[in-house]
Amino acid sequence: MTAAARVETTLTRNDAEALEASIQSAKRALLALGKADGHWCFELEADTTIPAEYVLMRHFRAEPVDAELERKIGVYLRRTQSDRHGGWPLFQDGDFNISASVKAYFGLKMIGDDINAPHMVRAREAILAHGGAATTNVFTRSLLALYGEIPWRGVPVMPVEIMLLPRWFPFHLDKISYWGRTVLVPLLVLMTKKPQAKNPKGVRIQELFTTPPEEVKVWPKGEHQTWPWAHIFGEIDKLLRVLEPHMPKGPRERSIELAERWTTERLNGVDGLGAIFPAMVNSLLMYDVLGIPASDQRVKDARESIERLLVVNETEAYCQPCVSPVWDTSLVAHALLETGDADARERAREALDWLAPLQVLDVKGDWAVQRPNLRPGGWAFQYANAYYPDVDDTAVVATAMDRLTANEGAKPYAERIARAKEWIEGMQSKNGGWGAFDADNCYHYLNHIPFADHGALLDPPTVDVSARCVSLLAQLGDTVETSDCLKRGVDYIIEDQEKDGSWFGRWGANYVYGTWSALCALNAAGLPHEHESYRRAVNWLVSIQNPDGGWGEDLSSYKMDYKGYEPAPSTASQTAWAVLALMASGDVDHPAVARGVAYLQATQAQHGLWNEARFTATGFPRVFYLRYHGYAKFFPLWALARYRNLLNTNSKLVTVGL
Repeated sequence: MTAAARVETTLTRNDAEALEASIQSAKRALLALGKADGHWCFELEADTTIPAEYVLMRHFRAEPVDAELERKIGVYLRRTQSDRHGGWPLFQDGDFNISASVKAYFGLKMIGDDINAPHMVRAREAILAHGGAATTNVFTRSLLALYGEIPWRGVPVMPVEIMLLPRWFPFHLDKISYWGRTVLVPLLVLMTKKPQAKNPKGVRIQELFTTPPEEVKVWPKGEHQTWPWAHIFGEIDKLLRVLEPHMPKGPRERSIELAERWTTERLNGVDGLGAIFPAMVNSLLMYDVLGIPASDQRVKDARESIERLLVVNETEAYCQPCVSPVWDTSLVAHALLETGDADARERAREALDWLAPLQVLDVKGDWAVQRPNLRPGGWAFQYANAYYPDVDDTAVVATAMDRLTANEGAKPYAERIARAKEWIEGMQSKNGGWGAFDADNCYHYLNHIPFADHGALLDPPTVDVSARCVSLLAQLGDTVETSDCLKRGVDYIIEDQEKDGSWFGRWGANYVYGTWSALCALNAAGLPHEHESYRRAVNWLVSIQNPDGGWGEDLSSYKMDYKGYEPAPSTASQTAWAVLALMASGDVDHPAVARGVAYLQATQAQHGLWNEARFTATGFPRVFYLRYHGYAKFFPLWALARYRNLLNTNSKLVTVGL
């Protein structure tokens, strides 16, 4: 079936009633999940490294053992072990991952699992078959060094004197991503002080090494790290390894003081440094190694921020990498507004009223280094993260505010929308696109330093984030004729389209997500639907639709040798993105849309929502993936309501940015 194919889309009375019933059922269920103060916050699940690290953090500090909590985390870790390969993947049904497997095994052994238990034997055999614990990534080897499992020469040298480097230097904190900064700064202190875990139970995992760690000569690097940069930085690392023990005392103490001050300035209260788990843990351990007493408010806040990430239910528990209330609430608002129902609009208004005061208007965060004259005006992803708002959340919140009030006399959000637009325009990068947290964060050579074996040290512009910005500007009335900012954004999106017609998705899985984002933006910006960018994208989406009518894309699509789409099971969220994308391209009457809608209706659960166990989001490609528990709750409702709305209008055109 090609994009040119069309069907006359008219619903029978029974079809229309069934569609309306699906919409109403989903709406009621979604409304019931809202918080009393008007917001939504769904679970945000990553791989097993986070709960395992939580357990190891407690034993590192010799905290009192919470046996019941550890028991429940153990249940979670055992449940997520792969039946196929015996280790732990980075996402459901994924391939073996050495770092996740070593941490999960270590966590289970620390909890008290017998290493001769069948699941531990299977895990150990899988780890050894993949080269053992010495082949893990840098962050895992750092943890192993802190536990004394490997020598510190197994970790790239990152001297704390980095804090003293001038901005013109090839490596500087301002040249890496927000998550890189917040994780690295306190870690620099740990890598300099080299504390050893208290580990009162004396648990070790030497059985996971194929070669004694002290005899390992060559430690792995990332698959993206290639000649000549990898060689150059490797030689620099060798030199630093010789020099590091002899660094002058004065500059070292000054550097540690700067790192502590930098961390404390951004500590973010009980929401934690950077509002992300790895940075929170590193900040806590940094205070410990510096001798800050447990009674100090900084230590209390750092520890509390970690505890707030726990999800504990009757049978199991895990630790989230962060929380997503602003993202969840703003997307729920869009889905509710799409229904057009009075009760849904009222709840969307309450949601936006909750979001409004969270806009950061008085703090110039790290982004201001690149844009010192720009007024703040963004929203963060979490409850609080003032130093690190992001343009993606900001655009989604502002488009919802504008959509709610566009046809109303009162404009309570007008100033907030204007500030958001001002900030987003100011955050545009030189190439016309937008990164998530910083502008022009494009120092790609830094992904070749030994510490960056994860390949995610930077925050360069991406199409999915850029698309949301274009959608906002266009919805607010800008055009490519009147706004150079918008024109450059549209040009960036068009130029970045893949050969097969799709777009790469940085923060969601993957090309389906990127294509949905891009088509919404191009439609909002007024690009004619006859344009080849639409037609190529539609042809690609139609070509990858599953026989069951849904769409699915595996997170392995981020692999370095990706050669094109590989079939994957359908999911509700990815199907909703594809349906929304096709409707944005003017193709609501394409049979693929009707089949996608039918899939969503057929898979809707009795409780009104959709069950989706698969991970469909991205933290860092090839390294860290996410399962937003809310995606299967609001995206399908959004798609079904839009389908109904377009069939009930004459134009059949999407007239909003998202």
